[in-house]
Amino acid sequence: MSVRETTEKIEREFLSNGAAFSDASKGRKTLEEECELRTAFQRDRDRIIHSKAFRRLKHKTQVFLAPESDHYRTRLTHTLEVSQIARTIARALRINEDLTEAIALGHDLGHTPFGHAGERALNTLYSGGFTHYEQSVRVCEKIEKNGKGLNLTFEVLDGILHHTKDDWSETLEGRIVRYADRIAYINHDIEDAVRAGIIKASDLPSEITQVLGYTKSQRINTLVTSIVENSDSKSIKMNDEINGAYESLHRFLFDTVYTNRAAKAEEDKVQGIVEGLFGYFVKHPEKMSDEYKAICEREGVERAVMDYIAGMTDHFAVSAYSKIYIPKFWEV
Repeated sequence: MSVRETTEKIEREFLSNGAAFSDASKGRKTLEEECELRTAFQRDRDRIIHSKAFRRLKHKTQVFLAPESDHYRTRLTHTLEVSQIARTIARALRINEDLTEAIALGHDLGHTPFGHAGERALNTLYSGGFTHYEQSVRVCEKIEKNGKGLNLTFEVLDGILHHTKDDWSETLEGRIVRYADRIAYINHDIEDAVRAGIIKASDLPSEITQVLGYTKSQRINTLVTSIVENSDSKSIKMNDEINGAYESLHRFLFDTVYTNRAAKAEEDKVQGIVEGLFGYFVKHPEKMSDEYKAICEREGVERAVMDYIAGMTDHFAVSAYSKIYIPKFWEV
């Protein structure tokens, strides 16, 4: 028996009935020989971590554009916090932790530069629309490895696609990541907003903090504990009181942080940058790298330009825009 087979056997003995078992995966679009050491979901996790898109997350905005401090979240640190929370829940419920981690690490691979402002900008430019969760799947299937894709399992792709809205994932692991994503961002956004001077910790409504807790650690522990205590082999959920307090906290942040004029002052410029880049590269697709030129041939120029811009980091997008539209001073 190989190491992988031993691991699969342990999964069958230890995990709950509602877990996704590695040896029962719906598989990959392209068949591959099994690894002797790692299960299918372990391999998916490793492929995501080693991808170029994953590395670029460290220079993509979470909420605050181009913050001066090193301690504000980026899309990468957000991803790691989601993974930590999701793994804690999965382990407590005896759900497949490897699958949960793979989904969590891959859930934002397709996110744009400039956070959701960049996502909204791209969505206005492409007739087919744009969402970061669909783009994350596209990155995994059609962009990474020079267009070959990562060839991930169905379960990982399904969890990534359904991590934010609309239909729920087919697996409990995917549903856990959806909750973990919300728990992570609402709590680290509070911490970043306090650091930025947008709100004070004392501004949080007392009727919410009395239920969820007064610190980030207390709130995360309350939310995670509620999921662990109220979920079963068929569903992942919180109790009504905790979920209600969470929704109230989200509305508070929307009103005070996510739409705050001081916090979002630079976002008005994002639409112009993205539109400028889009218009230029549609006219000059030869200026993109070879992997995107290949997408031009397969799926058309606009689709390739969308992929190119979505994959940019904040700094790269600003730098590219500056090189294209900002005149250089004449050097004598």
